[in-house]
Amino acid sequence: MNNKTGRNYLSNRSWLSDNIADQEVILRGVSALEYLEMFDGYTNESDIFVYSKDLINLPSLIVTVVDSFDEIEYIRFGDVLCSTFDQAINDMLEDEDLDELALSSALGNYYYTHNNSYDGLNIKDSNTDAFEHYKSWGIGYYSGG
Repeated sequence: MNNKTGRNYLSNRSWLSDNIADQEVILRGVSALEYLEMFDGYTNESDIFVYSKDLINLPSLIVTVVDSFDEIEYIRFGDVLCSTFDQAINDMLEDEDLDELALSSALGNYYYTHNNSYDGLNIKDSNTDAFEHYKSWGIGYYSGG
């Protein structure tokens, strides 16, 4: 793993792709949203959030260890595995330390690119209350509200 920060790249996609090359991981949470271009990311970012079947001890990788990838919804982009948008949002809603800026931006992008609606977004029943709290943040993200 190259362990480079995002400032070394022109896009988050290329930074994430380069830094997880040769790793059996699935991008999750904020990193998935960045890869899916639903969140712009941060300047000089260095943390990459992933699912892995094994603990990987690399400085910039924030690993959530899982027994298998069977229960995770993901998309393959060449050599990169990335959580689906629905999976990434549900993961974030379950996270005690969720990144509210990333979540708000992603929900705003979804809302305004889906005819001012959250229709089609699959939120787990266990995340409904959290989603109800944050969905207005997404609506207000681009309107300043």
